[in-house]
Amino acid sequence: MEIREIKVSECNPFRGNPFKIKEGPEMDMLIQSIEDSGVLVPIVVRPQVAIGYEILSGHRRVEACKRLGIETIPAIERQLDRDQAVIFMVDSNMHREGLLPSEKAFAYKMKVEALKHQGRTSVQLGQKSSRAVVAEAAGVSETQIQRYIRLTGLDPALLELVDQGKIALTPAVELSYLTPVQQRDVVEFYQSDEVTPSYSQSVKMRKLSEEGILDSDRIFSVLSEIKGNQVEYLKLPTDSIRSFFRPDTSPDKMREIIVKALDYYSKMLERQRRDRDAR
Repeated sequence: MEIREIKVSECNPFRGNPFKIKEGPEMDMLIQSIEDSGVLVPIVVRPQVAIGYEILSGHRRVEACKRLGIETIPAIERQLDRDQAVIFMVDSNMHREGLLPSEKAFAYKMKVEALKHQGRTSVQLGQKSSRAVVAEAAGVSETQIQRYIRLTGLDPALLELVDQGKIALTPAVELSYLTPVQQRDVVEFYQSDEVTPSYSQSVKMRKLSEEGILDSDRIFSVLSEIKGNQVEYLKLPTDSIRSFFRPDTSPDKMREIIVKALDYYSKMLERQRRDRDAR
């Protein structure tokens, strides 16, 4: 396996690469490591028809080199067709920690489709479907792979809420069955009220959508329902009440003091009412 230096400027992102380059401590550490010791692990690329290479593994290393102004990077060149490259790229990145649901969703979908394109039938795979093969490699159930792939049908704004942890996987799967217009209506409701659908609400909206009667009014009605385990909160900006407390008072302590003050206020009003009634 030959390792040679190639130009960083000739390294192009993999077409359709679902894995994002995230900012944060991990990226900072990689940049610092490369600055101190260089690139210790070669990237893997495949030659493109045009000038340059397509990155199969090492997008973050290439980005770090660009930021440091490093002009060349050690690389291993692989002669792979598109489907082989997809499978290699997905398998090389799925071990990373902290992958977002959207990254898993598009990666699983790409690998399943690549296996299908290769003509690897269920017979060739030992009676296993392409999805089953992907599930086995990922160490999850085939149903879980199917759920993740459904996420690729979500409106980008909804998918972002899934990545942020504001919508769980199971309700997100149900929302993926809504039409694009209906999904945008759900997004608009969230943007105005910051209320995300529960699983039961998502199931209800999917059913109404399949019946052809889910419009914006019904979406508003469903999402306005109080959830079974929902606790209502009164939100107060800390800046608006900070002047009533010592500078070092924590938010939890503020909440405790406010509850006690309201309890005292309530008892005072009750005493005043009893005094009036006794006159």
